[in-house]
Amino acid sequence: MTNPPPRVHDIDRQRQDASPYIDALVEFVDIDRARWGIPGHQGSREAQPMLADYLGDVALTRDFQTMIDGIDIGPDNALDKSLALAAEAWGAKRTWFLTNGSSQGNITAGLSIAGLRGSLVAQRSVHSSVIDALALSGLEAAFIAPDVDLELGISHTLTPERLDQALTENPSARAAIVVTPSYFGACADVAALAAVAHRHNAALIVDEAWGAHLGFDPGLPMNAVRLGADLVIASMHKLGGSLGQTALLHLGHGPLAAELEPFVIKSLRTTASTSESTLLLASLDLARRQIAAHGHERIPRSLAAAARLRERITTDGRFVDATQRILSFPSVIDIDPLRIVIDTRSGGISGHEARHLLYAEHGHHLELSTGSVVVGIIGAGVELDADALADALLALPRTESGDADVIPLPKSGPRRMTVREAYFANSEIIDAADAVGRVSADSVAAYPPGIPNLMPGEEITAENLDFLQKTAAAPFGHVRGALEQDMSRVRVVRQA
Repeated sequence: MTNPPPRVHDIDRQRQDASPYIDALVEFVDIDRARWGIPGHQGSREAQPMLADYLGDVALTRDFQTMIDGIDIGPDNALDKSLALAAEAWGAKRTWFLTNGSSQGNITAGLSIAGLRGSLVAQRSVHSSVIDALALSGLEAAFIAPDVDLELGISHTLTPERLDQALTENPSARAAIVVTPSYFGACADVAALAAVAHRHNAALIVDEAWGAHLGFDPGLPMNAVRLGADLVIASMHKLGGSLGQTALLHLGHGPLAAELEPFVIKSLRTTASTSESTLLLASLDLARRQIAAHGHERIPRSLAAAARLRERITTDGRFVDATQRILSFPSVIDIDPLRIVIDTRSGGISGHEARHLLYAEHGHHLELSTGSVVVGIIGAGVELDADALADALLALPRTESGDADVIPLPKSGPRRMTVREAYFANSEIIDAADAVGRVSADSVAAYPPGIPNLMPGEEITAENLDFLQKTAAAPFGHVRGALEQDMSRVRVVRQA
């Protein structure tokens, strides 16, 4: 296992303390021109009074069309300057702003990998947009099971050894997709994963949706592009502070990243809107400026709040901070401290019940829960009241459902078709009782732990159906992608 590099990278904060794109946009808008173009509200409160009341007059006037010379097109334009600053801040060769979230980044990555003329290996717990990318690109993929904590109902990531085995078994693979950090903050050894992938002449693609803030404080793990990844997708809106639906796509360094670059450029033209929101783009520019130039001032406050919450949980002893348990898994070498995972079982209440009561009776909205844990998130630079949440947690009642039943996680069924073949095949909806042995046309995942149990092209097994139906029937159970929430019917490929 490789040693991670120093966590604080040398950023020119003075240079980063600029926002070329939004400055140029504001200057353009503030010149009182008559608007004879899109968007149709044309900055008019009179035309859209309800929208102006909701967003404010300033947001309405700054929601302008794209493709303005000097702002986002033409030589040396302001948007390109902001993108160069973003690449510098994260240590990338190139960075692009995305206004359709990390889903756009994952689909772009999938289309780009197809240009390498090979197959793909992917962590089984990838986002559903990666499955969509397989359907669109026609890539063949082999899936690698991550570490899974069955008791807590959460999945982690991959070891370098497991990736090496998968690439050895799939010699045609030209890329590997891994997820780090996980939804629960578990970080993989990206440097070692990149070294393994490169030995097999495969690009390492990292879904870093939950890690756009990494690397901007010594108390945080390093970000994936600085650890050697070739293409990285990061949801800036998650913990980085930009507006919802915004993300970053980073291109790394080295020959495999260079091989990907022309396909990334081409694929972005396919996945990006030609009428991107100037408000969303501007929020990426400002969030980059904030975290790169001023993150060292604010992020320590967020880390202190997270540490205070963990201290209160540990001192009281009713609940358990799950950090050390997560770190005990072989694939996990670090954890994002701004994700607080609390095991509620020892406190006599299930994670789902705890989350519900914290919201309904105490005014605290937590990110998610499983039957065994609740997860709170602190945005990079946000200072939350840790004592208030700790007090609310410790005030929760004890119930009889503190020890959540563990539903065994079954193996996936054998693959009968590629994702693309099944996605576009003629399909039919049948009763679940008749579905065993048929080929799934949908991607279906039980939460927790969120790993797809059925994928397009895989055979449906009795064990998987039973698992999905039991999950759906459990209190607060949820099956993502289910045709019917109780899994009474499923969509399958129509037989010839």
